[in-house]
Amino acid sequence: MAKNKKEKYKYGDRWVYTFIKPLLIFLIYLLFPPKVKGRENIPKEGAVVLAGNHTKWIDPEVLCAVVKKRQIHFLAKDSLFKGIASIVTWGMGAIPVNRKIHDHGALDNAIEGLKRGLTIGIFPEGTINRTDDVIMPFKIGAVKMAKEADCPIVPFTITGEYKLFKGGEIIEFYKPIKVGENLDKSNEELMDIVKTNLIRGGRLHGSKPKRKRNNK
Repeated sequence: MAKNKKEKYKYGDRWVYTFIKPLLIFLIYLLFPPKVKGRENIPKEGAVVLAGNHTKWIDPEVLCAVVKKRQIHFLAKDSLFKGIASIVTWGMGAIPVNRKIHDHGALDNAIEGLKRGLTIGIFPEGTINRTDDVIMPFKIGAVKMAKEADCPIVPFTITGEYKLFKGGEIIEFYKPIKVGENLDKSNEELMDIVKTNLIRGGRLHGSKPKRKRNNK
């Protein structure tokens, strides 16, 4: 049964993706023109995991736009696969995750996609960082799927701020890393790379809501 279930997962709709991708690139570069560094660190072919920090809801769309020559299959919360928005979410090849449980099915789908040579995108923090910390602890899913599929992880950081028509956000990709036998150690290595470069890029805390000043 489990095997049949996996075979039914299509990793997106080619026609929807072909239509949406150019439109997405146009809109992102028009509304929030990003600065991109290290794009050459992403392999041109073969399986790869892209893993980095999560700052805003628009992060996946921006990453899909700046990585122009590869389709990124992001792990996304299952609530995004309901209603009319699901046409885009499914079409772009996202993988649904139930964040209320340890969703082994989502991890299996990601691993299967990697074994097919796909690009999987993941935010190991699990959600948008709205804390005072530079980064939240990484969940182990990114290194686990990379280990199972025997593929590299390309760490990335998002720094700066999204500013309408002005840009301001900086997306930087770093050299691929190989996951070792010790998953916890590899997870710490991945987190350290992202955290160190976030600090270097001036991002010292999460995307906290701005507090209203109490003018008396």
